[in-house]
Amino acid sequence: MAEFDSFRPPEEPRRPKGQRTPGQRKQRRGEELMVPRAEFEQYDSYYGRPIVKFPPWEWPIAGYLFLGGVAGGSALLGVGAGATGNRELQRNARIAAAGASALGSAFLVADLGRPERLLNMFRVFKLSSPMSVGSWILGSFSSAAALAAAAEVDELTGEILPLPKFARSFLQAAATPAGVFSGLMGAPLAVYTAVLLGDTSVPLWQDAREELPGLFVSSAASAASGAALVATSTANNGPARALAAIGAASDIAATKRLERNLHEPLEETLHDGKAGTLLKAAEVCVAAGGAGAAVGGRNRVIAALSGVALLTGSCLTRFGIMAAGKRSTEDPKYVVEPQRARLAKRRERGNVADSITTAG
Repeated sequence: MAEFDSFRPPEEPRRPKGQRTPGQRKQRRGEELMVPRAEFEQYDSYYGRPIVKFPPWEWPIAGYLFLGGVAGGSALLGVGAGATGNRELQRNARIAAAGASALGSAFLVADLGRPERLLNMFRVFKLSSPMSVGSWILGSFSSAAALAAAAEVDELTGEILPLPKFARSFLQAAATPAGVFSGLMGAPLAVYTAVLLGDTSVPLWQDAREELPGLFVSSAASAASGAALVATSTANNGPARALAAIGAASDIAATKRLERNLHEPLEETLHDGKAGTLLKAAEVCVAAGGAGAAVGGRNRVIAALSGVALLTGSCLTRFGIMAAGKRSTEDPKYVVEPQRARLAKRRERGNVADSITTAG
């Protein structure tokens, strides 16, 4: 083996006993660290890349969030109208629920790219996955809402649809239970998307995960009442006017609560840039729609304009929350500073066993 000795790397010279390499040196009492503690004064990220990547969602998802709120709120309003014998409002709410859920599903398919991807979401049911639970909520809600709305459309058109007698009898008999079931699923449909956003790593949505459900539910109430005000006569829009006033006030209050409870500097994402413009416009529309419905809702023109304002405000809210979430992933400070604030809270509570910064 002597002929291979020439290939051996040269041995490193031995260091005196007790001498450490720079990588082995440890901080001693009274000495400074060889490497200064990392600071994020400029919040530089790795090669300028975002610390957190925004989900690959485009505008159809924001549209789906809005239409899900319209559908869920309308189904609930339809159940209340049916219980009080308000047939015009019940009919309009049922049709709005079915139409919004169908259009929302189309937006979801548009974002997924292929229709079969939506069907793949029903292969399993996992309670631990908001996406899986939400898919089944959407599927069951849409089926029931479509059945109830079909009966309303058949009656509204004077039964001109070419249906066999047994099919029409079944449709009329199933309309009420289908409408009630869709109403029961309306609240979960309106709120699950907020839970889904809060379950992501997007800094704004994750930090506001406790406030988003309240905002989405109140916004859904505003949107549903707005749709009813546009389509229903003043003689039968009383419940919609009341819901519009309550929903608008709750919407504005929920938005303020969300802003107040955010860790600094995440509230900047709600006020600056595109998101700030959208959310400011949404607040104006919601306030005007709620006030118009409460004060002048007995006038057909004012009621319709108030309804349009409420629908517009609810839509702008969803697009604004999407834009603010995306903005929070673009600057590392929106990731670093809230994490430090959460760590400080853990230490205040006496939990100093680790340095996990992402826990609430």
